[in-house]
Amino acid sequence: MKITVRVNGSVCEQDVEPRTLLAYFLRETLGLTGTHVGCDTTNCGACTVLLDGRPVKSCTVLAVQADGCEVTTVEALEQKSGLHPLQQAFWDEHGLQCGYCTPGMLMAASALLAENPDPTEEEIRFGLSGNICRCTGYVNIVKAVQNAAAKMRADEAKSNEEVAVSGATSE
Repeated sequence: MKITVRVNGSVCEQDVEPRTLLAYFLRETLGLTGTHVGCDTTNCGACTVLLDGRPVKSCTVLAVQADGCEVTTVEALEQKSGLHPLQQAFWDEHGLQCGYCTPGMLMAASALLAENPDPTEEEIRFGLSGNICRCTGYVNIVKAVQNAAAKMRADEAKSNEEVAVSGATSE
């Protein structure tokens, strides 16, 4: 079956077997190996990607279900200027150890911050509750999301100030 999916901003048309899981389509067909498969049962969340902006566990979504949709993987966080604020915060706050859960945590956190740029600790814990980390105890992951949220809000405020100043000087 032929599907058309926008993956990390690029349109992709591929023939897929109807039973192919989205996780395996991303990893094996497209070579996007940042999406990890940990359990194949939706328990761990290592395979979390965004499907039309909403976090889903790609190990239980068929690739054909993503036909016509936008899929965002952890690879989309890459920035020319360095790490995405979420990636940097996970590094700075020691929010990862073995790293296996990290791509799924980053994508769940990304969706949370897109919806709520200033979440409480409780909201962060709820937003990440579908993702299991066996190494960290979650404390530093929560700190990392708080750190990233603050950085992203500061960057947004700075960007808005620059736009306001450039708009005022061009008049």
